[in-house]
Amino acid sequence: MTGRTRTSRSELARLGFAELSESLERIAGLEARTGPDARVPVADAPALWESTADPDGALRLLERLLDRAPDELRPVLADEAATERLVRLLGASVGLGEFLHRRPAEIALLLDPVTPPWTQDEYTASLAEAVDGATGEDARLRLRVRYRRHLAQIALFDVLHPAPTAAFPAVAAGLADLAGAALEAAVGVARREVPFPAADVATTPLAVIAMGKAGARELNYVSDVDVIFVTEPTRDDAADTGVGTDRAVLIATRLAIAATHAITDLAAEPALWEVDANLRPEGKDGALVRTLDSHVAYYERWAKGWEFQALLKARPIAGSRDLGERYAAAVATFVWTSAGRPGFVESVQRMRERVTEHIPDAEVDRQLKLGPGGLRDVEFTVQLLQLVHGRDDETVRVRSTLEAMDALAAAGYVGRSEAARFGPDYALLRLLEHRIQLRRLQRTHLMPDDPDELRILARSTGLATSAVALEQRWRGVKLEVRGLHERLFYRPLLSAVAATDGEIVLTSDQAADRLGAIGFADPSGALGHIRALTQGTSRRAAIQRNLLPVLLRWMAEGPAPDRALLAFRRLSDTLGESSWFLRMLRDSSGAAHSLTTVLSESAFLAGLLERFPEAVAWLDEPEALLRPRPLASLLAEHAATTARHGDDVDGAAALVRSARRRETLRLGMAAVLGHLDVDALGPALSDVSEATLTGALTLARRDAPEGLAFGIVAMGRFGGRELGFGSDADVLYVYRAPEGLESEQASRAAQRIVRELSRLTDDAVHPFELDIDLRPEGKNGPVVRTLESYGAYYARWSLTWEAQALLRARGAVGDDRLLRDFEHLADRTRYPEHIDDREVREVRRIKARVESERLPRGADPARHLKLGRGSLSDVEWFVQLLQLQHATTVPGLRTTSTLEALHAATAADLVAPEDAERLEAAWRFASRTRSALVLWSGRTTDVLPVDRVQLEGIARLLEYPPGSASLLEEDYLGVTRRARQVFEREFYGA
Repeated sequence: MTGRTRTSRSELARLGFAELSESLERIAGLEARTGPDARVPVADAPALWESTADPDGALRLLERLLDRAPDELRPVLADEAATERLVRLLGASVGLGEFLHRRPAEIALLLDPVTPPWTQDEYTASLAEAVDGATGEDARLRLRVRYRRHLAQIALFDVLHPAPTAAFPAVAAGLADLAGAALEAAVGVARREVPFPAADVATTPLAVIAMGKAGARELNYVSDVDVIFVTEPTRDDAADTGVGTDRAVLIATRLAIAATHAITDLAAEPALWEVDANLRPEGKDGALVRTLDSHVAYYERWAKGWEFQALLKARPIAGSRDLGERYAAAVATFVWTSAGRPGFVESVQRMRERVTEHIPDAEVDRQLKLGPGGLRDVEFTVQLLQLVHGRDDETVRVRSTLEAMDALAAAGYVGRSEAARFGPDYALLRLLEHRIQLRRLQRTHLMPDDPDELRILARSTGLATSAVALEQRWRGVKLEVRGLHERLFYRPLLSAVAATDGEIVLTSDQAADRLGAIGFADPSGALGHIRALTQGTSRRAAIQRNLLPVLLRWMAEGPAPDRALLAFRRLSDTLGESSWFLRMLRDSSGAAHSLTTVLSESAFLAGLLERFPEAVAWLDEPEALLRPRPLASLLAEHAATTARHGDDVDGAAALVRSARRRETLRLGMAAVLGHLDVDALGPALSDVSEATLTGALTLARRDAPEGLAFGIVAMGRFGGRELGFGSDADVLYVYRAPEGLESEQASRAAQRIVRELSRLTDDAVHPFELDIDLRPEGKNGPVVRTLESYGAYYARWSLTWEAQALLRARGAVGDDRLLRDFEHLADRTRYPEHIDDREVREVRRIKARVESERLPRGADPARHLKLGRGSLSDVEWFVQLLQLQHATTVPGLRTTSTLEALHAATAADLVAPEDAERLEAAWRFASRTRSALVLWSGRTTDVLPVDRVQLEGIARLLEYPPGSASLLEEDYLGVTRRARQVFEREFYGA
């Protein structure tokens, strides 16, 4: 009977073949080359091929093996059970098929019965027997071939197991034990190879500590094996034996390097996997090998929170077991007290970010390990729960993820139904990862996107019957896992303060431990807020019980979870009975997430939201409702307000002030949520200020003499339309008396308008400081002048600094003709035909005086955002000097905008492009940071804080990842230092 007579194309298709014609020809060719006692069954073994992951690939590899090693293959084909092992293995793993092709003598392993994975001691003995005292290339060949023989045996157990997800724990443990045996054999090879006296080598201990999946005994088929190397001195001066500390470290380092090379070097048999020692103290920059005492000293003084989380999996795997056990015992103390250390949350969050931030965007959705709903989500949650509760409960101090989940459930920290659900989910994800890697023996965590590969993976895992079905099942598990952190960590918190339908009830202390571990500075206070929000039988409490676990997670991910929770409680107290509020939070996860971001990152906005709680609704339509309103729209609103309220000036002014708070809140929320950058923020805040002043001026001049023209000239950052949150509004006031009105009467009327403007815009909630210190004669001059008085003063008396101040003068509010006349008058002063060297020296002298006298006492010049080195003042004075010198001949310099003037100067070759880039970077950085400081703290300040908590909050607002306080500081100091270098060279000529 031949395949050609017994097997049709339709039959092959039913069995799972895809390359029908080619496979028919291969079947015929194979049967023609094998005898009746050693043949490849197809038609009479349908179950075999139906259960083979890739029948076409198995046939191809069989054909190649028959070409390469017919004598070694025939005994296998003569044995029905061995043939099944061969076909199933080749169909699941091209990589192991290539191994058998390279090493035909190993084909005989298929004649052995399939057994569960061995113990590490058994693997160690087998590898030692194979290496048999060899060194160099011969040792590498023997070690790797024997390793892959055992790898093939583990794969056979895995592939042939009727329930692959159930087999996963044994497979992963077997792979870790085999890796440990390989490291043990490699250390043995290294001891024979290193160029030191044999006695010194023999008395130098080297312990290999497995980390990560190897430490947890849940290793992949092809994975980096994370390790830490430890040694210690053995010197006995009395007996004159052993080695001292330096000698031990030197020899142990050479041993570690040589052992690593035995596994990873290029050789006749490919490398096994990467040996990764980057989890050691100080990472890549640290010593490869340290003594035990050195490790302990590092962990006591320098280690970060994430390093203790990594140590949770630490396990002696090779080398000196006694030293390894002592290392594990020494670091355990650090591991199980780490959740109570300052900065633990930020460090752990940063670790989570570290492993995901370099994933290419195109791969995120295909990531089994690091993508949303991937393995990292499960492992992170389980480890965090262990670190929190393992401080007091030794039963959860286990290394394996699945064992840890079981232990947490047994101890009552996780519901048994949740553990029963997520255990299989985790095993399923790991099974997919295993079979993808087994396919070609390549390190990857990406789900294939090729339909044929997905079909083969579906058959290999037995999880689905088609590529589409497998994709659907995987995505369902991903969605389930994405909610794992909320269900396992946050939802049980409610059980400590309110009746829930969950299986577990945490004590108040246990709940407080969890809240403290994730960043709540006042866990007891947080529990009080949770209690107030969720207790009772009302519809509101029921919805809050559903919402809070998710909201708490988002709050904890922010820089100020306590503030966010308190602000949310206040909002809920105000809006809790409003159906739209709870419905929006329930139905719009985007709006709810945005709300927690705003509340956590900004005390300033949290305060304004208490005044305008209905503004929360904007978060449901951010693209439409968080956009800056056009100036015309703002002016129309104020015109309607002032017209509608008739003679009720104070009532109308209250509405004008309220509108300013509301629009500032809108812009603040847009800035925090990334809908508004610094280029759009300055003009938008300037528009709000102009509209506010327009409304206030309309009210302030209701009793003014008819025909009196009045104008408000914007100065400084207001004039440049560069306002930030908390910026003062620098202004000048100008008026023109109508014919027939006595000058004294007109002056009194103008002064009355100024007083009314100050009164009507005075706002205790959101202060609006109208600063008139840039007027002629400064604080000694009149608060308001006629246009003619300004003209006479500037023509006769003005100083260079006053001409410089006028560079940013812009008619903003009031009589248009008067404002345009003022701008024309200002042009004659601010754009002089010539500025002599004496005046340039005067500008430089005043700038130096500002630096020495106006900087607040005790302030660090490197950290002051406005007056510090390389900050706003340096860039603006540099640009303004160029404007004074060249605006007459370079029209582009006639602008009130700092950056527009800088760009014009660059285009006119007055500034080198690279210098302009440095100055612009510093100006933007300082401007953004200044606004971020106000948003974060709710207070106006110009000094970059040194406090880590404040720096972290500002960093988040500037879109840095968690744990970036120091990076923000370094970036700011670096950017401003480079700008200062340009400034000193080009402004002072230094």
